Amino acid sequence: MSEFWLISAPGDKENLQALERMNTVTSKSNLSYNTKFSIPDFKVGTLDSLVGLSDELGKLDTFAESLIKRMAQSVVEVMEDAKGKVQENLLANGVDLTSFVTHFEWDMAKYPVKQPLVGVADTLTKQLSQIEMDLKSRTAAYDTLRLSLENLEKKSTGNLFTRTLSDIVNKEDFVLDSEYLITLLVIVPKQSYTQWQKTYESLSDMVVPRSTKLIAEDSEGGLFTVTLFRKVMDDFKTKAKENKFTVREFYYDEKEIKREREEMTRLLSDKKQQYGPLLRWLKVNFSEAFIAWIHIKALRVFVESVLRYGLPVNFQAVLLQPHKKSSTKRLREVLNSVFRHLDEVAAASILDASVEIPGLQLNNQDYFPYVYFHIDLSLLD
Repeated sequence: MSEFWLISAPGDKENLQALERMNTVTSKSNLSYNTKFSIPDFKVGTLDSLVGLSDELGKLDTFAESLIKRMAQSVVEVMEDAKGKVQENLLANGVDLTSFVTHFEWDMAKYPVKQPLVGVADTLTKQLSQIEMDLKSRTAAYDTLRLSLENLEKKSTGNLFTRTLSDIVNKEDFVLDSEYLITLLVIVPKQSYTQWQKTYESLSDMVVPRSTKLIAEDSEGGLFTVTLFRKVMDDFKTKAKENKFTVREFYYDEKEIKREREEMTRLLSDKKQQYGPLLRWLKVNFSEAFIAWIHIKALRVFVESVLRYGLPVNFQAVLLQPHKKSSTKRLREVLNSVFRHLDEVAAASILDASVEIPGLQLNNQDYFPYVYFHIDLSLLD
């Protein structure tokens, strides 16, 4: 599973023994793979500052997760023709996300622990905000280009009634620059090809004999040319409609057709030029954003552990990876049982929803006697 539970318990002898019991039970029952999660010692500051920081980190955690989801989706959209290779581009420090999480080490150079916790959080906030701002501008430019290209391509799809004809017709198909003659394009149902050939010359006066030619087909019918005198054009259209032949309104404009083709070529070229740099930027900055997110998780564990277990700082963080979705309920029961002693009232309330915890605003099912955070990588699949 691409899901992790990041928990912590006090680091005293009793709780270290509880962690050992947890490891033994989860291993024997094949519930989860557990590893220590290293978190450095930070400057704690005051408990009041930690309470405020706890709220800010919660918001930052949500923002970071949302950002990496959007970046992952942008990679999917950019790699539209190679979606099978998306995961190869969603890496953190050059390794897959699971490996990065399970082998996490705090980046001392990027986030120095000697500065106050508020400073570390501020650095992370500024970094992620800058990435989001760049993401918006870069993807907006690419999306505008992609949508323009899609709109042009849509004109080349559909049936003969709706699609553009500029990539089908040729100059030689038309009588041009004539004061008296005009060439029309007529859509004829497939089952009516024979009828068309027999009757088109007599649908109106002054139709040029043997002037029809099939120039394109789709599953429903064919596009035929027919040349006639301009003054009978309206009469011909009326008679054609009566016979279930559809005259497609089209004026051959060589300059406009050339402009459309050049626009398509330009957009394809621009998209190709932007593809590489944008994908490289997404790869690099997805990695940066993901790494920042896991650092935020580590910060939250530290702050919540100090608030929950008190000073001096002494706790052990553990990363659990449930083996399968069906075992998560049993794994939760094991954890609640092993750490029940940390908060007897809260632990009891988990088993008995009728028990209320004075001052606790969370739903009892969301409260645990140990510090707990969730990391779900499946949302990036």
